Amino acid sequence: MWGEGMNFSAIGSRIKELRKALKLSQVELAKDICTQAQISKIEKGDVFPYASTLYLISQRLGVDVNYFFDIGTTPRLDYVQEVVRQLTRTRRNSDYLGMDEIVKAEEKNPLFRQNNKNYQVLLWHKGISTYMLHKDVNRSIEILTQAISITHVLDKIWSEREIEVLLSMGSVYFEEKEYEKALEVNFRAKQYIHQLPFLQDNTLFCRLYYNVARSLTRVGRFSESIEYCREGIKWCIEKDNLYLLGELHYHIGYNLEIQGLNKEAAQYMEKSLAIFELQEDKKYITYIKGKIGSL
Repeated sequence: MWGEGMNFSAIGSRIKELRKALKLSQVELAKDICTQAQISKIEKGDVFPYASTLYLISQRLGVDVNYFFDIGTTPRLDYVQEVVRQLTRTRRNSDYLGMDEIVKAEEKNPLFRQNNKNYQVLLWHKGISTYMLHKDVNRSIEILTQAISITHVLDKIWSEREIEVLLSMGSVYFEEKEYEKALEVNFRAKQYIHQLPFLQDNTLFCRLYYNVARSLTRVGRFSESIEYCREGIKWCIEKDNLYLLGELHYHIGYNLEIQGLNKEAAQYMEKSLAIFELQEDKKYITYIKGKIGSL
């Protein structure tokens, strides 16, 4: 059964746009799925497609079926997606002023305010910028907790987005040097990730392993930290994902350096340097070159 508030006309219009972009006729799109007449009615918004039919159509058009559910429930989905992309960019570039500006600009926008999932994204980034710009720990944790509660229903079931917000809470505790709290939050996140049937965002594991590894180092658990880094590197390689690969190699080197194993440390830092140079990430290159020289 379809949920209330689903805009079938918007779904039909987007199916038509994608079909034409791929230069498919209605007959070609309908083949082995339904009739051409059915496709015509769906594109006009005259009929409600079965979920199974919509899934098969999405597969033929090369998009995730959730794309159509989002279109059907979110007006101006393209605008919302662009805002989310901008927020993601500010987060990865540590541009907290830019993040704060976007949140303030969109906070009263009905596209976000009247949609829990969209508003959750704003609150998540508001919680991050509140800490990074003002160092207000209590307010930041309060906002991040609120962001989770907007969509969280069952304690046993956590969505990817809710887990991401939880990881941000762990990062706040880490920055405050409350390493045991950070570990507690990250280990909870690890438990919830393992309960997910599948991951849409493969960087989630990388972030988790790196966050855990950093906290373990700060409490003197160097061997465990290295193990988590190795697991993160293995995951990156399996998923053909460079995200945090350089940081994970560097952190192994850092653990080895602390233990006085300078030769081994330099080897991992050189691997890290090669990855950052490949990514043209200039933030760390000069610093790591200096570390290798000192080792």
